[in-house]
Amino acid sequence: MNDHPWQWNEATWRGKVEAVRAGRSLKPETWPGGARCAVALSFDSDHETNELRDGATSVARLSWGEYGTRQGVPRIRKVLDRFGVKASFFVPAVAALLHPEEQASLAAEGHEIGLHGWIHERNTELPAEVERDLMLRSADTLEKITGQRPVGMRTPSWDYSAATLTIAREMGLLYDSSLFADYEPYEIIQNGEPTGIVELPVEWIRDDAPYFMMNRFGAQRPYTPPEAVLDIFRREFDGAYADGGLFLLTMHPHITGYRSRLFILEELLDHITAKGDCWIATHADIARYCATQAGLKG
Repeated sequence: MNDHPWQWNEATWRGKVEAVRAGRSLKPETWPGGARCAVALSFDSDHETNELRDGATSVARLSWGEYGTRQGVPRIRKVLDRFGVKASFFVPAVAALLHPEEQASLAAEGHEIGLHGWIHERNTELPAEVERDLMLRSADTLEKITGQRPVGMRTPSWDYSAATLTIAREMGLLYDSSLFADYEPYEIIQNGEPTGIVELPVEWIRDDAPYFMMNRFGAQRPYTPPEAVLDIFRREFDGAYADGGLFLLTMHPHITGYRSRLFILEELLDHITAKGDCWIATHADIARYCATQAGLKG
């Protein structure tokens, strides 16, 4: 293969583009109970693995991850309990092994625990056989801790390798939530072939990390006031509500789980529940409903 992309022939660049694509829309004609739209709240419980995955051992940054489990998750759970809603928690297996009681109790309360890698690794840096081994071990670990085998995944940092989808198909996963091709659920296509896997699309706009992340030794600094983030999230929800579609939000316990930020989740849920006709459910329940309505596995 030629070294430079501008030297690639059409078969090469077209093959790269078509390896993983968005297929037919899986947005259902109606949501359960006549709801106007579906709402999927997710929390990526990375905890200490954000530091560990790079082979780093900064005590300060490990403690930031510890805040996510010590304060972030309990505060978030109180908000979810107050509104009586269930959410999806995507958890690296190492984080689950460090805090098994957290995952077991969340699952027992009806929240979903989904795949989020082994140690928040970057899939595109791994040989395919290593990525496969880590995904399988992660599923085994979460099942052992929670008693439930995960049915969906979110790749760490939304990093998708050339092997990721093939591994997900081998594992028989119901859904993925790592790709960006739409607002609405769709079926993933691999090399022109429908896979039967539901994609619940993500977007950096609907993620708390870009607005609040901080790196003391780099150029990354928080720059968005929490009130502005709430406004962005609320406008994204209002758009989904107007379309009768899906609103999916990604948050992190070690980022949103602070006194000055948790009001974002509280006021957003106030706004959503005030509509009176929104279905707030786990990613697994939404994916299963979309699959069933479309005649896919579910």
